[in-house]
Amino acid sequence: MSGLDNVIAAETRLSEVDGLNGRLVICGHSLDALAGQKSFEAVLALLLLPDVLSSSEEAVRAELAQARLRAFREVARLDTDLLSLSLTEALRALMARLPDGEDKSVALLQIAAPAVFVPALIRAKAGRKPIPPHTGRSHAADMLAMLTGDQPGEEHIRALDTYLVTVSDHGLNASTFTARVVASTRAGYASAVLAALGALKGPLHGGAPGPVLDMLDAVGAPEQAADWVAAKLGRGERLMGFGHRIYRVRDPRADALKTALNRLGAAGGMDADRLALAEAVERTALAALRAAKPDRVLETNVEFFTALLLEALGFPRDAFTGVFAAGRVGGWVAHAHEQIHTGRLIRPQSRYVGPKAA
Repeated sequence: MSGLDNVIAAETRLSEVDGLNGRLVICGHSLDALAGQKSFEAVLALLLLPDVLSSSEEAVRAELAQARLRAFREVARLDTDLLSLSLTEALRALMARLPDGEDKSVALLQIAAPAVFVPALIRAKAGRKPIPPHTGRSHAADMLAMLTGDQPGEEHIRALDTYLVTVSDHGLNASTFTARVVASTRAGYASAVLAALGALKGPLHGGAPGPVLDMLDAVGAPEQAADWVAAKLGRGERLMGFGHRIYRVRDPRADALKTALNRLGAAGGMDADRLALAEAVERTALAALRAAKPDRVLETNVEFFTALLLEALGFPRDAFTGVFAAGRVGGWVAHAHEQIHTGRLIRPQSRYVGPKAA
């Protein structure tokens, strides 16, 4: 029962994670049919029923744009104490200032806010003025524009949009299950998202992609990959970006992000040497893992290409968890909504294994 493996805790129409066959289905659509093909707004329209968001991509885009404007009002309240926190903790503090409830405006604000707060915090921590959102842009385009201050190129917009879609929902992962538990108490969307963000902060969940870049930095060059990987495994240490709790084959999200990264590279938006290093490390690591641990399936996971893609888009590695939240928040709100309207208070049982009473 440790970790609740194989325990069915909910019935959902939102996503199916097929770990044996390496498939992710979101609202009846395979990830292949969504990532790089549909916008984040279009996927939100699938995840959230019309009583939460409009059913058309264009209407969702307009609603999210207005919600981003509302979220930006909180940026004016940034202070030195908040900016002294880590970016994820500062994001959590800003999210905690938003109103709570179970109405549509609260849900929209929760979905919009991380895309506004993350760029604002990155800029404010660097001593630069936060940039307000623009209603004429898509969610991904506006997030990039608020980060850099420039109009992003189409290849960069498509890459971030692909990322947001790819991580938008993924079954009952730790943060999503947390959101459902809180939503089941009728605490409200904001409380559910805030609790989910707390779960995402952990290094075993959303805090994991950054160390992939630390690994690449340590390797340094493609020709050094074999010796570095062998030494790492020889010490019994973990290779970041490989293996997954659910997938017994390659993580389909890794392929979606690798495709986005290759497109970005072909358009000149990705450092060719960095990509060559990453590909060398991936090849070497997979071969070494198969040889060293033939009884375990340790394939490339979503973290590996997440780190490379977000780095190429200009996000610092301490912001990766926040960018993850900007995509996953759509799933959190959708699961919270589903739990409120189709579920009941989540209250599992435990088995007592302590000492007997005297």
